[in-house]
Amino acid sequence: MAFLAILIAAVSCAFGQGPPKQPREELYHESLRPQFHFTARYWNDYRLEPKELQEGWINDVNGLVYLDGEYHFFAQRWWSCWLHATSKDLVHWTELPPAFGKDDKFGGTQSGGAVVDYDNTSGLATAKTPVMVAFWASTDNLRQCISYSNDRGRTWVKYEKNPVLVHPERDPKVFWYAPEKKWIMLLYGPPEHSYLLFSSKNLLDWTKIGQPIPDMYECPDMFELPLDGDPTRKKWVIVNGDGSYVVGTFNGTAFHAETEKMRGDYGRNFYATMTWNGMPQRDGRRIQVAWMRGGSYPEMPFNQQITFPAELTLLTLPDGIRLCRNPIREIEKIYDRGIKLVDKRLEPGENLLSGVTGELFDIRIEIDMSKTNCKQIVLNARGNEVKYFVNEQVVESCGVRQALKPRSQRVSLRILVDRMSIETYGNEGEVSITNVARAQASKPPLALRAIGGDAHISSVSVHTLRSIWPEHVAKLQQPKLRVPRAGSPSDPVVALGGR
Repeated sequence: MAFLAILIAAVSCAFGQGPPKQPREELYHESLRPQFHFTARYWNDYRLEPKELQEGWINDVNGLVYLDGEYHFFAQRWWSCWLHATSKDLVHWTELPPAFGKDDKFGGTQSGGAVVDYDNTSGLATAKTPVMVAFWASTDNLRQCISYSNDRGRTWVKYEKNPVLVHPERDPKVFWYAPEKKWIMLLYGPPEHSYLLFSSKNLLDWTKIGQPIPDMYECPDMFELPLDGDPTRKKWVIVNGDGSYVVGTFNGTAFHAETEKMRGDYGRNFYATMTWNGMPQRDGRRIQVAWMRGGSYPEMPFNQQITFPAELTLLTLPDGIRLCRNPIREIEKIYDRGIKLVDKRLEPGENLLSGVTGELFDIRIEIDMSKTNCKQIVLNARGNEVKYFVNEQVVESCGVRQALKPRSQRVSLRILVDRMSIETYGNEGEVSITNVARAQASKPPLALRAIGGDAHISSVSVHTLRSIWPEHVAKLQQPKLRVPRAGSPSDPVVALGGR
């Protein structure tokens, strides 16, 4: 009998049903946990290197909305549930229990968007607080459904008359189109690699409009931005699943592209982007985050991470209209120590940042190309390199290269360094390169060098950053909604394209 008990225990653990393991390190302060990039937590099930359906995993960004002073962030745990976190400043996050999860009728809750229905067009509001409505697709890639919350996202109800739309495939993104007082849904669906448009007056009844938007795949986003900051010159932007985008016009029925599709980020780890709906009117920014898909986090109780929020702007550059990305200004809330050097001649063999210590950095470098004759300018951050090749006019971040021409004989670089990532921005966001990159603790914190000649550094500033996580997490909260546990023999196996 003792042997049988041991065998049963071993089998249970193999399928993830054994007793929870004990955490080795305090939550959010594990050795490889990013310290200013959002990652998922474990609740009841502590395990190392969690897989797609297990606690601690995070992938597609979902349903970003703002309501009553709170920014809401949702994301996938690979269709098993929508993870949920809130913030007052887009920097410090508190993860709440999962919002809603899979069931027997619809399978999983795939990716989608969310809105705040301020005018109660849906009739779903039961309180003074505006109702929050989340859109998601079932795992059959056919039924588009909603969940809603009347208490600022703390509890959720699946609409009893789901689905609100039966149409393939998935990832419904919804927004309010003010000129015609109606809702617009952008849906990934057939014909293959296309986005479809639908409209509704009440969020519940949807009508197909316009023509398919070709050459698009998964996780759509759509929004309007002023061109060059001029509110009288606005353009619409459609963002593809990989962050690439098209700029054009939208009349409430049809989208007309005015540019070819262009890369939004050139890194290896940038997917399933989304921007916040309903930003406060006094703000007006369009802020984007993405899943940093890929990367390895060995022996950690979490898996995958989210980019630091970036403000999007549309600028007319020498090569045409471009969507530029820059870290949001709120990063200054976690600034710690800082230095700034100006008008410095950097000679071969010299390290301009030799005295800097720290782990987490926000670095800005401006190079005067008219007084620079070196071949390369190299920033080394804990063993990961960002380079500018002077003659080729190319920036390289963690091995990823992209053209970056000087503007008015200046090149500017901005680099965010966390424990497990390097995010590089060139010329005020004209180029964005996002990579998972593990910092090497044995390497010097920072080194800035010129190779093959002198460089003229107009300015370089470095700020060390504080962690966004609380110093101590005394007790793990229990979720209000227990999401079915993944990995058991009874769990369905659902193949989802592209995830």
